[in-house]
Amino acid sequence: MRYVPFVGKMSKQPPAAIYDGKEIVVMQAQLGEWDNLNHLIVCKSSGRAAIVDPYSGEYWIDYCESNDFTLDSVLLTHSHWDHTKGVEEINSQVPNVRIWVHNLESLRGWNGPDTNRWNHDPLTSAKFQLGALTFDILCTPGHTPGHVTICGHGIVISGDCLFLGRCGRTDLFGGDIESQYSSLVYLKEVLSKLPNNWLVLPGHQYALEDGENPTFLTVKDLLNHNLALKAAGNWNEFQNLEFLSFNDSLAEKARRQRAQLE
Repeated sequence: MRYVPFVGKMSKQPPAAIYDGKEIVVMQAQLGEWDNLNHLIVCKSSGRAAIVDPYSGEYWIDYCESNDFTLDSVLLTHSHWDHTKGVEEINSQVPNVRIWVHNLESLRGWNGPDTNRWNHDPLTSAKFQLGALTFDILCTPGHTPGHVTICGHGIVISGDCLFLGRCGRTDLFGGDIESQYSSLVYLKEVLSKLPNNWLVLPGHQYALEDGENPTFLTVKDLLNHNLALKAAGNWNEFQNLEFLSFNDSLAEKARRQRAQLE
């Protein structure tokens, strides 16, 4: 399969084929000022594609058209604005596109646009079909109430539940530290049963403790080095991790939002 070089307006760099397997290719692009990593999953046999957490609708619509991919679906790991920024444009420009989000994201105020909602319980999974590909959609709340992790065909797309060196913060509106802890214990068990060479693809490109700044790690390296996963299973250690909360404007906004509900 040939991928046409394309430079979208949101980035000077075209997406890279970060994973190219027998049945699947995954394109990755870093878009926006928050170091967001977008992932386009393509089923090779059908040419159908799903974009995960689109920062720019225009970028991915143009890229799919350039490569004759059918943009079948939008998969939202969660509903924070930097992961949903491109949804409205895709919804308005792509006929019959499916937009998937977990229903629990409504607890933090998400009201669309979407066309399909997962409803499975936290720490369980549901199936998602893209052409000939089938993925497990793991409900992993904590960063948000209905955060999901996408798993299958050699990849794990972890959104903001799990970065490469740590995990997402839990002090934003809808976040919950105990749920995040339970989700990471659950994910640790899931990851430990996967082949070591599967790739973990996070929602943001953040540097590791040693200064390296990769956009993916193997499951083996993640389990060995991720600070949040290493603490998963020890509540006292986990709750003292310094990256779970921050004293910043986002935390203050979350406090105001919670106060309005009391």
